[in-house]
Amino acid sequence: MLVLIAATLSSSCGYALAGRGSFLPADIRVVGVPLLENRTPYTRLDQMITDKIRTEFIDRGKYNIRFEAAGADAVLSGAITGLLFQAAGLTEQQLASRQIVTVTMRLQFTDARNGQVLWSNEALTFREQYDLKTTANGQVDGAVLLEQEGPAFDRLSRDLARSVVTSILEAF
Repeated sequence: MLVLIAATLSSSCGYALAGRGSFLPADIRVVGVPLLENRTPYTRLDQMITDKIRTEFIDRGKYNIRFEAAGADAVLSGAITGLLFQAAGLTEQQLASRQIVTVTMRLQFTDARNGQVLWSNEALTFREQYDLKTTANGQVDGAVLLEQEGPAFDRLSRDLARSVVTSILEAF
């Protein structure tokens, strides 16, 4: 009976929490994340996305992050190649009430010690929807739209960074 209980307690189903593993070589401890190249007309987009990717690596708790490639075991490099806004919903006055923001990127994660590409995506596409605020008469306020871009880009950058780092660490 004791053997049966011990066998039951020591067995497991084989499932693990997603998002916490890593398929990278165990000796990669320092990751360089230099500023991504921005090929869009939107300033600061490169800074926001790069900062969120750095933060996401730090939040995983296993890696020291450098702002440059020098001294890193592995380096994430690439470019933001596109940013597109599309209306996804309209008010009664046919003004946009919801937008879809699409970011396209080209990224490569390389072992800096031997040049081996560990992960790459030449056409990474990420989309996020957000609502636009309207005035009391149903009009979309241009000033409010400009104020919303900051929080919208912040949310987009955070979600994009989570997706990128998860893809790198879990080898998707």
